[in-house]
Amino acid sequence: MEELAERGAGRKPEAEALDEQQLSGVGDMDPEAFRVAAHAAVEIMADYLKGVGERAVMPAIEPGTLRALFPAAPPDTPEPIETILADYRRLIEPNVTHWQHPRFLAYFSSAASGPGIIGEMLTAVLNSNVMLWRTSPAGTELEQVVVDWFRQALGLPAGFDGLLTDTASTSSLLALAAARQAAGVDAAARGLPGRPEVPRMRVYASEEAHSSIEKACMTLGLGQAGLARIPTNDRFELRIEALEDAIAGDKKAGIRPIALVATIGTTSTTSVDPVPAMVDVAAREGMWLHVDAAHAGAVALIPERRDQFAGWERADSVVTNPHKWFFSPVDASVLLTTRMPVLRDAFSLVPEYLRTLDHEGPIRDYNEYTPTLGRRFRALKLWMLLRYFGLDGLRRRIEYHLELGQRFMRWIDESPDFERLAPVPFSTICFRYRPAWLAAKQDEPDVAEELDRLNVALMDAINRSGEVFLSHTRLRGRFTIRLALANLRTEDADLDRVWQVIRREAAALAAAPS
Repeated sequence: MEELAERGAGRKPEAEALDEQQLSGVGDMDPEAFRVAAHAAVEIMADYLKGVGERAVMPAIEPGTLRALFPAAPPDTPEPIETILADYRRLIEPNVTHWQHPRFLAYFSSAASGPGIIGEMLTAVLNSNVMLWRTSPAGTELEQVVVDWFRQALGLPAGFDGLLTDTASTSSLLALAAARQAAGVDAAARGLPGRPEVPRMRVYASEEAHSSIEKACMTLGLGQAGLARIPTNDRFELRIEALEDAIAGDKKAGIRPIALVATIGTTSTTSVDPVPAMVDVAAREGMWLHVDAAHAGAVALIPERRDQFAGWERADSVVTNPHKWFFSPVDASVLLTTRMPVLRDAFSLVPEYLRTLDHEGPIRDYNEYTPTLGRRFRALKLWMLLRYFGLDGLRRRIEYHLELGQRFMRWIDESPDFERLAPVPFSTICFRYRPAWLAAKQDEPDVAEELDRLNVALMDAINRSGEVFLSHTRLRGRFTIRLALANLRTEDADLDRVWQVIRREAAALAAAPS
């Protein structure tokens, strides 16, 4: 920052610290000014990562309070970069929810690693659009390399190929679009409306499947009614007999089954659907089988734990998100499929201005596999972090998180005032506060509602403390607190503190007047 100030020395006050390009230029920031500003930004970034654990995980602000801190209109005249960076530190850093915080244990964490962040910076400076091979030869071919590295790392067979997208929501949308195309109705060319020969189509997934599956059906013209949510067992896993009944009923009603979604690591509980049996059903019925392993797929890096992924090698498509448990910055999702030509048929459209005429050979133009033309160079940051950590380093970190999960699970199971509400196949623990005095009244009316109110209040108190950030779900109608351990920065001491905060806030609630 001192260098930035020095650059403005001797200028008029109104032009202090402005770059010449800002004052009178018609081009970009001067490269030397960029160098100084970038160094200042990196110092801010390093300071942030070093001290993020000392901040409140979620800022103590209310909705609508920040907008008034920013000017209502954009500036007509240029502003010094040091002023902009100072405002970043003053207005932005303190007022975000800190996903990089070691005690951010809500949702599924997206903790960005150092090498991934550096890769993101280099991606921005190249600004490469990986839509055609010719618009980004390195971006295109590195994406092929990185996708296959992930395939190998996950233990999937060589028949899988794929591409990078932004999120699992998009990856699953693409997979279900391919499933619709594979159903033989040629929706890509002819659409669906006004075609009496096209039957109603159905996608099947468990009632615990992610909402993105339902959104994909909405987007693809199948509608929310086009998704059949199948009941689960007491472990929150899809019930095969209920699936069979739903398919039989639909076929009798003239509805065509086209796709089945199996989840390995559901959002609420990280439950694992019975993938081998589901693959058999899909094969028998001629359905596309898509596996959503957006979060838990990272565990397949560990060969000794691949029994939880049995059957996914027979799927038509698989998705996992490197921006979750692989420690990539948002966004990055890997879609793998054994049916790339079908995916291409669902989206390929090549106007003359996108044709490659000056090269021959095995050219892949990734825009033909997605609804978007512009595509970020996501492979670069993934290539860098895979090389920096190595698969052994990633496995070691994931194993550590799994161990932390077992540790927290034991604390819940051994406590007389807390109860676990779901199995722990990975490292997400679903629990609630159930003090002994209230558990003794479990047969009385309104106890369930009282437990819900108590746990809503507990989670609110925990999050308002700023020391920990947790999220929630509902399981069998019960309000459930979730703690998800997959954060690159979480250590033993952080988990100790989390448990201390949970018990402290629970005790405060118990002591408060009713």
